[in-house]
Amino acid sequence: MNGAPRAAILALVAVLTVLHFVFRVGFGLGWLVPDLLVVALLLAARQMRAGWAAGLGLLLGTLEGAVIPFTFGASGVVLAVLGFAGSRTRNLVSGHSPVFLAFYLFAGKWLHDALLYMVTTATASAGPASSLLLISPLAAVYAAAAGLLAYSAQRTFS
Repeated sequence: MNGAPRAAILALVAVLTVLHFVFRVGFGLGWLVPDLLVVALLLAARQMRAGWAAGLGLLLGTLEGAVIPFTFGASGVVLAVLGFAGSRTRNLVSGHSPVFLAFYLFAGKWLHDALLYMVTTATASAGPASSLLLISPLAAVYAAAAGLLAYSAQRTFS
């Protein structure tokens, strides 16, 4: 891992993962809470090698699939691909500007939704395609805002 200390990144992933499941499943808030698993994966993937980021994505996808059986296999595959792709952006853009981070989180969440839609459409359990143009961008903005907040908190405390 580059940049931030390994323990700080692992702590951020652990905290966001626990918060994701506590809010979405424990409190039953569902889609009212941003997708903190995607945020955790994207923030960690910038600091990890591609193989480790894909493995983290597979682990987080398996955890999500264990709780939400609708996306069991699809979530693991999509998060693994997203972790790999997120890790490769380190070669394209260096630095940690808030504008880039917001765009990176927005694009990553939207890509997650698009890939998940493509994978689950084959099983005929996905919603209408218009949700990719109406709901997904709003969810991506929400996730990007939560990611910026989590990143700034992590930088403050580490």
